[in-house]
Amino acid sequence: MKTEPRQGARSGGQLGQDQVAGVGVSAQVIGGAGLDVDFTLESPQGVLLVSESRKADGVHTVEPTEAGDYKLCFDNSFSTISEKLVFFELIFDSLQDDEEVEGWAEAVEPEEMLDVKMEDIKESIETMKTRLERSIQMLTLLRAFDARDRNLQEGNLERVNFWSAVNVAVLLLVAVLQVCTLKRFFQDKRPVPT
Repeated sequence: MKTEPRQGARSGGQLGQDQVAGVGVSAQVIGGAGLDVDFTLESPQGVLLVSESRKADGVHTVEPTEAGDYKLCFDNSFSTISEKLVFFELIFDSLQDDEEVEGWAEAVEPEEMLDVKMEDIKESIETMKTRLERSIQMLTLLRAFDARDRNLQEGNLERVNFWSAVNVAVLLLVAVLQVCTLKRFFQDKRPVPT
């Protein structure tokens, strides 16, 4: 997402206390000059929850206290010349409905349990699911770091190639001037008598 000066992005949908336990926001500037932006997060009533100035990355967790649209804004107005490329991710820790968790357990008949406690299996599955979701989020964040590093390397490579070409051109120019100067020293300008 490329941000323009004084423009923000709003998170979609209604968030209620009964639906979401917490919202995590991770953001990282992966391209552009300076690699920094201003970041704000406001509640539906306009209360400023998070504010950061000129940061390259950040991770914040906010517990929604009221239902409504939360406003997430990346501001690049301090750098009107260059645009920025920002990776951001919203992570919702949702409270699960008891009906959803218990629904599949009711389909299993008690004779099929065979000395295994159903609660232990459910706990293991939920723990595994949570850990897998966190792994996916961390891998996505690492991909963003990789993209930022790749952009920096490509920019550095372009600068190195440009200045190397300038140095080679200067060396060739100096070599041509030296050859011309040496030729002038050995030229005999006196007329040859015949």
